[in-house]
Amino acid sequence: MSNKLNNYSKRYNELTIEVFGLFRDAIAKLIRSQVKIRFYYYYITLGTQVHQNVEMQANELKELVKRYYPSAEVQVSFITADQLLHMYNTDSEIMVNLDLVEQPISLSKNEYISLVKLGTYFKFITDDNQFLRKSFFEANVRDYQGHNSVNSCIAGTLEGDEAEDFWWLNNGVTILSTDIKLITNKSLQVVNPQIVNGLQTSREIYNYFSKRSDKHYEDNRTILVRVIQPKSEKSRDNIIFSTNNQTSIPKSSLRVTDTIHLQIEMYFKNRGLYYDRRKNYYKNQKKKAIDIISVSFLAQCLISLILRKPDFARARPSTLLTDEETYKHLYEDNLDLEVYYKAARIGRSVQNTLKKSMNIKNTEVNDILFYVIYAVVANELKKKKITFVDLKEFDLNKLTENTIIQIANKIYSKYTNLGGNSSIAKSKTFIDNIYLLFNLN
Repeated sequence: MSNKLNNYSKRYNELTIEVFGLFRDAIAKLIRSQVKIRFYYYYITLGTQVHQNVEMQANELKELVKRYYPSAEVQVSFITADQLLHMYNTDSEIMVNLDLVEQPISLSKNEYISLVKLGTYFKFITDDNQFLRKSFFEANVRDYQGHNSVNSCIAGTLEGDEAEDFWWLNNGVTILSTDIKLITNKSLQVVNPQIVNGLQTSREIYNYFSKRSDKHYEDNRTILVRVIQPKSEKSRDNIIFSTNNQTSIPKSSLRVTDTIHLQIEMYFKNRGLYYDRRKNYYKNQKKKAIDIISVSFLAQCLISLILRKPDFARARPSTLLTDEETYKHLYEDNLDLEVYYKAARIGRSVQNTLKKSMNIKNTEVNDILFYVIYAVVANELKKKKITFVDLKEFDLNKLTENTIIQIANKIYSKYTNLGGNSSIAKSKTFIDNIYLLFNLN
């Protein structure tokens, strides 16, 4: 408190010294008020782990501050890369009230079931300008699927004059929340709502009332709503999987909520590709199909290139992604996003060339596609095994259309000589023919 602030001008910038001055003045004026002082230090880094030496320094810092302010609370927090990413992609806490038709059914403060008027639900999922709150649907494994048969039926029910109430004909929606409060016996406060089941229903309700914004108060039809506060991340994933199970969402699709897939999506977006982490999201954003990379397609490219299993990529990629060891190897062990970007670029370039420049059927393109993706890289490297480092350093400029066609013609010729059908492409032995064709060891 007695040190001269100017003595620190070479160590700290002017703004920091000014803040020190403000703190010292405040403490001096409040010295008799016995105020509680709290010190919060944040060590922010792009690293992913905290070294034990840094933890020791944090403890030393707390001891030093405690020496001068014995009654103070001192905390040191480490903000890693994963936390920074989570903070960047997390909106400020959202609290929305949901009015209910009647007092909800509840066995605990963590779960409520009730009917909600359609117009009230429309208001819940829209902002003050009646735009859809897209952040409410971030936890979905797929986006709005457009006018398919199911959605057309939902829209038809909303448009029709059936004697049955809407909730009789619809499964309703499931909302997960970080906190739920019963404000009145007919009103809930939902914190950070995530609609994990019922996205298609929600979008159809939104579409219906967007054309009748002045009518939503008059509609007395209802929808069944479940609001749940999960006790853990595992519980959350179980709820998402189980409530979507009737629509044939593979268990592997739940992987898209992992941090790595969000990182891939952001990395791709800055480079002109759109990683469709939630199915149809970028299609609904009117992005070009050629620039959209699906989760399954990237996985198929990685399985072909890194695991050397084009037969699996062609036949059953989701099987490998549900295997913990394989998933860890492909996604968790590799921390370089450039690898995923190059795998996607290679895969899409090969796919486009085969469809545009090869006079063969679509079924034949699908049969040889992942073998060609593997071969164009392996042939350039002149070796059988492709590593993450190889893929990162691969020069995309060498991936010309002529190169792809030459390699594809060799593979297609061998494929047709052996019978030219999906059984050949799905066989475990066809990859051995690729090794021989290009002298790979």
